[in-house]
Amino acid sequence: MTLLHDADLAAAFDRAAPGYDRLVAANPGYHAHLRRSVRRLGLPGPGTGLRVLDLGCGTGASTAALCAALPDAEITAVDASACMLCRATAKPWPKGVRFVCAPVEALAEAGVEGPFDAVFAAYLFRNVTDPDAVLATVHRLLAPHGRLAVHEYTLSGRPAHRAVWTAVCRGLVLPVATALGDGDLYRHLWRSVVGFDTADRFAGRVRAAGFDRVRVLPLPGWQTGITHTVVGRRARSTAGGPR
Repeated sequence: MTLLHDADLAAAFDRAAPGYDRLVAANPGYHAHLRRSVRRLGLPGPGTGLRVLDLGCGTGASTAALCAALPDAEITAVDASACMLCRATAKPWPKGVRFVCAPVEALAEAGVEGPFDAVFAAYLFRNVTDPDAVLATVHRLLAPHGRLAVHEYTLSGRPAHRAVWTAVCRGLVLPVATALGDGDLYRHLWRSVVGFDTADRFAGRVRAAGFDRVRVLPLPGWQTGITHTVVGRRARSTAGGPR
């Protein structure tokens, strides 16, 4: 199967938006894991005076995780799917939250400007055409020593973890999604994870993009070895390095 990208992927998320929250709610630990990854940013609560960018916010699950830890922060939440954002904006939010409809590759055109104290990206990087270009954009948007946390399906590289992922997708996720009419999107989900970086390889991308203190942190439950938080800090620019 050919993976979905760009406008085709945004359109698939548009079609899936009505049932998206129900599907993720059936995933054990989904919201708790997002909150754990937000805490791994290491930002002081309640976030007074902080600017945080939430990339790939979808229907707002990652935004809610940020609000739970940083209720006083100014949060800009971005997604390319207008229908997913409609679901997000229909929910109650603190006054410091705003939503922007734009692909991550076009943030400047959408008026999203740094510097941000932190960037949180959940389930984003395996869905972009050029992860390195997006990391370079994130680096530019962060303040010096700004924090990055990427919450992503990044397999460990062990065959057992890949087998668990495939079994869950084939046995549970795909049958339910197909019954709801969203089979194309969730087949993409399965294949995009299998074809994406391992956690260690993605951490290497983050270092190459100009981040230091990069760590790969596991998540518990059935997603052990399947989903990780990759955290890092924007290093100060050096000659020849990212700016």
